[in-house]
Amino acid sequence: MSNQPDLLILKMQEGSEMAFSRVYERYNEALRGIIFAVVKDDAVAEEVLQDVFMKIWNNSSSYDVKQGRFFTWALNISRNAAIDHLRSKAHKNNLKNLSRDYFVHIPEDATDEMEVQTDSLGIMKWVNKLKPTCIKIIDLIFFKGFTFKDGAAELNIPEGTLKTRHRKCVNELRNVMGE
Repeated sequence: MSNQPDLLILKMQEGSEMAFSRVYERYNEALRGIIFAVVKDDAVAEEVLQDVFMKIWNNSSSYDVKQGRFFTWALNISRNAAIDHLRSKAHKNNLKNLSRDYFVHIPEDATDEMEVQTDSLGIMKWVNKLKPTCIKIIDLIFFKGFTFKDGAAELNIPEGTLKTRHRKCVNELRNVMGE
């Protein structure tokens, strides 16, 4: 993949609303899928997605091509916004009577539509090329929205160990994707 910055991203960073509109068209389905995988509610996913694109627009100048791909930057904003929503007091009040499993785990019988939403850019084809340990870690942290603390508890390993393995897995994923 080329390290040359995408002209569309540069135009957006210069304040072009047309470029921002094209960025939205290019990435909204994939980012919505990441958000939906965490919040598991269509209406909430749409709401969080709109907030994410406001953050992308307002903070576009903080994106640096030298630090990684634009999609990775936007994915992290999306994932963090979805997790922030789950941690919000309003969300917790709305879900008082639901078990923790309802909003943390993706059901085993996930529909094809849900799989398409979470993987609209084909990320899973790259993730599935990794070692089983990395697949599990990336699934928990990115697709299911676990924090490192919760992921460590789920995997029954220390949090620091999970962070180290996660970093190695993300680097391995970058290598597999050809970055």
